[in-house]
Amino acid sequence: MDDVRIGIVGLGNMGTLTADFIYAGDVEHCVIGAICDIREERILYAKKHFTHLSEDCFYKDFRKMIAEAMIDAVYIAVPHYLHQPVATEAFAHGLHVITEKPEAVYTEAARQMNEAYEAAVAAYPGLQYAIMYNQRTNPYYKRIREIASSGELGALRRVVWNITNWYRTQAYFDSSEWRATWEGEGAGVLINQSVHNLDLWQWMLGMPERIRAFAYEGKYHEIQVEDDVTIYAEYPGGATGVFMTSTGEYPGENRLLIQFDAGKILYDGGALHVWRLSEGARKFSNDTKQPFGAPDVSYEAVTVPGMETAHRGILNNFVKAILQKDQLISPGTEGIYALSLCNGALLSSWKGDWISFETVANCGDPLFSYENEYKALLKNKILAAGKNGVLRKKHTKFLDLAANASGGSLGLH
Repeated sequence: MDDVRIGIVGLGNMGTLTADFIYAGDVEHCVIGAICDIREERILYAKKHFTHLSEDCFYKDFRKMIAEAMIDAVYIAVPHYLHQPVATEAFAHGLHVITEKPEAVYTEAARQMNEAYEAAVAAYPGLQYAIMYNQRTNPYYKRIREIASSGELGALRRVVWNITNWYRTQAYFDSSEWRATWEGEGAGVLINQSVHNLDLWQWMLGMPERIRAFAYEGKYHEIQVEDDVTIYAEYPGGATGVFMTSTGEYPGENRLLIQFDAGKILYDGGALHVWRLSEGARKFSNDTKQPFGAPDVSYEAVTVPGMETAHRGILNNFVKAILQKDQLISPGTEGIYALSLCNGALLSSWKGDWISFETVANCGDPLFSYENEYKALLKNKILAAGKNGVLRKKHTKFLDLAANASGGSLGLH
């Protein structure tokens, strides 16, 4: 295989952006092989814009495209509830998959996607599955992860992340019927914007042991879902964390502070600062005879070469994984971790209680363990929004669409 032929499912904002990247040659050894969208106007746009494609390369049914088109991989950019049926269908046909974030709306669906992928790999060795967590390509986040995992700064003590630079206007939420609805997106800022940061949080520092969250729905906008969230986290070993995010604050900020026993990391405004102690603070405290003493400390303003390659970087990595067996930057099977934090934070807020994460025997993977309860409360949110007349005019029943696409109920009906 010289080039990966990719079928694009969903030609909305992200689908169009990705198609443009590929068409412009920004993704090496990758070509558009087919396009699928249920909207006639988007198909007409695609036919005019991507002139290399013949008439039989355009579809309105993703199942038909997956079964018939001359493609090697599928890129998924449809409303969140549809990620699972599209991915599962593609895996069943031995196609590589890259999906937009989030992996799914709730962890049960993500687990089923991961299981479908693992089953497909057994039948089609070398099959690749990636998710568009494009901020993993940021060299500063990669450097923070390296420092944290190396142990050079000692044990984790505290992390505070104020990530409020996700400001969105009411016009943004009104731009599409599925946005900011329980039935369309399945959540708000946690699943759509700061899911990137939830992914980075666990990617850099690991999953917390338990969380207590406060999610405020429609605080800054006329929407159903949360647009302001604070999460308090506790880690094995006693470390604590606070994660704050919002789509209603301007100017927002991206300020990440990580305190270790023998040092500190600060990432603020795109600049990385590292402090290193001559010895751990706890050991110094126990050993010194000086009431007001402190360990010697050194400071480094860290400059990391390179730049965030974002969507192009993840796409190029996905293609190289297919053609050259490169390691994926953002494996699709890891999407369940950020989703666990998202689901867990919402459930914690709804219940007013702590939510714990369990460790699955034999693999060490922490997973959200309240799936049935979460789905039941999510269903209630959807029903309540409909009864209260909060659903948008001409609102599409995305859950019904997703259920039909998967050949049955998605577990919420």
